[in-house]
Amino acid sequence: MNIEILVVPDCPNTGPAANLLRRVLDDVGLHDTAFSTRVIADQSTAEAAAFTGSPTFLIDGRDPFAEPGRAPGLACRVYKTPDGLTGLPGPDQLRQALTCAL
Repeated sequence: MNIEILVVPDCPNTGPAANLLRRVLDDVGLHDTAFSTRVIADQSTAEAAAFTGSPTFLIDGRDPFAEPGRAPGLACRVYKTPDGLTGLPGPDQLRQALTCAL
């Protein structure tokens, strides 16, 4: 499984996203699964990566939280969670995305 977190430079959610991902990977028994973080610094790179906001989680190259019709761009990302809008998906949402990819 190839997992990547895409972020804009100086994204305040970079660390929290990595911590959430590590915790959820451990929760589902993927203790040895590594992931990388890639900085998306310009519009052309955002378009090439279909990047729609920071942070974006890619699992085997797919964004499990993609919203159809959302244009690529350098921006903060907002996730719809059971607790409202926030800068990260909920742990259960990320857990479901990972287990669906297994």
